[in-house]
Amino acid sequence: MSIALPGKGIHVLGEPGDWTKPTAPFSSRIAYAAAHVVPRATADNTPGALADIDWDATLAYRHELWSYGLGVADAMDTAQRGMGLDWAATAELIRRSGAEAARVGGLLACGAGTDQLDLAALPSGKEGLAAVLDAYREQIAVVTEAGANVIIMASRALARVATSPEDYLHVYSTLLDEVDRPVILHWLGTMFDPALEGYWGSADIDSATATFRELIAAHSDKVDGVKVSLLDAGHEIALRRALPSGVRLYTGDDFNYPELIIGDDQGHSDALLGIFAGIYPAASTALQELDRGNVERAEEILRSTQELGRHIFAAPTYYYKTGIAFLSWLNGKQAGFSMVGGLASGRSVEHLSTLFVLADRAGLLLDPSLAVHRMGLFLELNGASS
Repeated sequence: MSIALPGKGIHVLGEPGDWTKPTAPFSSRIAYAAAHVVPRATADNTPGALADIDWDATLAYRHELWSYGLGVADAMDTAQRGMGLDWAATAELIRRSGAEAARVGGLLACGAGTDQLDLAALPSGKEGLAAVLDAYREQIAVVTEAGANVIIMASRALARVATSPEDYLHVYSTLLDEVDRPVILHWLGTMFDPALEGYWGSADIDSATATFRELIAAHSDKVDGVKVSLLDAGHEIALRRALPSGVRLYTGDDFNYPELIIGDDQGHSDALLGIFAGIYPAASTALQELDRGNVERAEEILRSTQELGRHIFAAPTYYYKTGIAFLSWLNGKQAGFSMVGGLASGRSVEHLSTLFVLADRAGLLLDPSLAVHRMGLFLELNGASS
């Protein structure tokens, strides 16, 4: 089977990978896939419109991830928080995912942030910090009531009103004192969201890390783990080795995840990754091999997906969600290639054609005939078919 791709000539497809579903929970790593959302195909999926979700397709994708043994990290940046998914739709997503997770026993963690706030109307100083705290509290309550683990997400509002590391410590320490069970802290880099510049009170990574570590050390009993999305493997490894005992490092490095998950004689990272939503059959199979002690095979599988991951997360990185949704569409997991907020236009025909080739090489076009058909439709629609 083959297809003509612009700038690439005739691409001959290979076979899907020999992927398997686990028969028991993973024992060597905890792994979450940060899932995307699927809008109704006929909804007003234009920039600025309120999100109108296809709940059947969106929840079916989460069941697919659970069936491969992965946890679901929901209502995160992969689900377009701050890029088309409004708070009302987010709260409904959390409630619905929570109900489905309870029904099948699926592992679920959900993001709690502050995106219900109007940044333009946000007061400064202590009033602003109080508003941020109340917004976090509202969202943490929704996640907790849904029965999900809480991920405290980085906040654009806090980045706007905080003037020092102490402001960050005040907000996060207050929240950690109030939660009734350990949470995951999420540090998202500016390559994912430029509005988070200077998070933790400094644009200098070493200074920001010192503040982050101070917070964790003071509240280690309330921190299940930290998700770090800075795309810097060296920084992650150093932070992982410095964390208090019992605090996990959930890698958010969609470039270097194979080496970080495999680890070394001083430890490894667990996973909370957007790329896992795209490569979930391979990721699950690799984790099964790790559980069996087949480290070399596990690493081989993960590395076979790495070029695809780096392409999907290439700059501008915040458009990686477009690639995740495109791969979902190619694999028949959603009826149309559409995204809330019009984000389906976030990548070029050339970029998505390369994604098609890399996904095929990684064995992740699960139904090659369907993928070829849909890729042909996409190229024709965009005036790029031969």
